[in-house]
Amino acid sequence: MEIVDYLRVARRRLWVLVGVPVLATGAAAAIVLFAPQQFSGTAYVAAPALVGGAAGTQYTGTQAANQFVAAFGAAVTSPRVLADVAGDTGVSPERLRDGLAVTQVGASSQLEVTYIAGDRAKIAPVLTATTTRALAFLFSSQVGIATGEVEAANSDVTAATRAIGEWEKANKVSQPDRIYQATLGELTSLRQQRLSMHAVGNDRGADAATDAITAAQRKLDELGPKLPDYQALLAQRDAATNALSQAREGLQAARAQAQAADPKQVTSIGEAHEVSRMSELVRTALPVGGAGLLLGVLLVGVLELLSRGRAATRPAAATAAAPSAPAETVTAARP
Repeated sequence: MEIVDYLRVARRRLWVLVGVPVLATGAAAAIVLFAPQQFSGTAYVAAPALVGGAAGTQYTGTQAANQFVAAFGAAVTSPRVLADVAGDTGVSPERLRDGLAVTQVGASSQLEVTYIAGDRAKIAPVLTATTTRALAFLFSSQVGIATGEVEAANSDVTAATRAIGEWEKANKVSQPDRIYQATLGELTSLRQQRLSMHAVGNDRGADAATDAITAAQRKLDELGPKLPDYQALLAQRDAATNALSQAREGLQAARAQAQAADPKQVTSIGEAHEVSRMSELVRTALPVGGAGLLLGVLLVGVLELLSRGRAATRPAAATAAAPSAPAETVTAARP
């Protein structure tokens, strides 16, 4: 088919091409215009201290702002947050999910939380509960995790210290590493003293130094085999102590972030206002009208195919009936 044929078909089926979009648009407009009035409100979240290069911040790097906005948007629609907000406001989680939307302000870390509902009185409570619960979900939970890490590290330090005490009790010696080092220094000093006494001819003093050297060496020989196990216990305690120090730093950073995410400081709730029916009408009617036009084109195509099929069937039926006419005439002519 050429373009002229398409235009001829469209002209013949113009009532379909015009009627279907008009009916669809009219139905959508009626639904929008006669629907209950909707109200909208916006909460603004501005927490620059939560995003950036500060030490211990959860969101850092060039994509920090986008990561924060994405995480906040996911938190707003998470089942836990929706359930908590539903418990706070009495609005069902399904209605909350349909009415809430999170948008980023430009490329910044600031964002807007919008809620649309048919009850104006529910707008501010829902926005307040949503921002509070979402911020707590993102940052207060980090405090709980960091607290658990501190408790675990503290338990490791306690266990390592207890193991050292039990070892000292079993071996009847306290701080053998220090005793070993002190005895080693004493042994070196005694050897120098013996050399000095031999040099001046003090044999009695040299013999006393020799006895002291023998006793010190005996002590070293006794402590030496025990030191590796004791030093291993000391290394475990040092590692646990370092882990505890890092966990405490993490807890301090988490608490700082939770404080920086205080909803009273970083959020503000705007007044609820009526949703413009005209903007809603444009937003709804245009897509529906376009869909109606597409449906109209498809209907025209279907109707044209059906029409051509019926037109092709009639000549075929007439051709099939034509040869039987002479036979009937001869039969009627017989006496």
